[in-house]
Amino acid sequence: MTTPPTGGSLEALVADWLTVPEVADRLGLRLSAARQLIVDREVLSARIGDRKVVAVPTRFFNDEGPRSELRGTFTVLADSGMRDDEIIEWLFTPDPTLPVDGAPIDALWAGHKTEVRRRAMEVAL
Repeated sequence: MTTPPTGGSLEALVADWLTVPEVADRLGLRLSAARQLIVDREVLSARIGDRKVVAVPTRFFNDEGPRSELRGTFTVLADSGMRDDEIIEWLFTPDPTLPVDGAPIDALWAGHKTEVRRRAMEVAL
């Protein structure tokens, strides 16, 4: 089970972010459609920077759009009572016990969705 770091900056933990207008531009969507991705929980967002702009981790996307592996993981973690910023932190916090080097997000992209979801369910208990 991954324990999120305490006192750290989410903005520093997640190196690359896209603002909502950048998401719209990258995916060729209207701004309202990019916002709807957040409302529909296809991706999660956090407020970052001095101006507290809404931004989404870049790694939540592939060339076609939001990564399909994320939505179920978001649901499991949210059902455990985690806030969106805590879910993002959990996904990006390195865990040396994973089958790949890095954080749960790295394990998802390496094809270990079942393992990541199992660990997310452990957090929920």
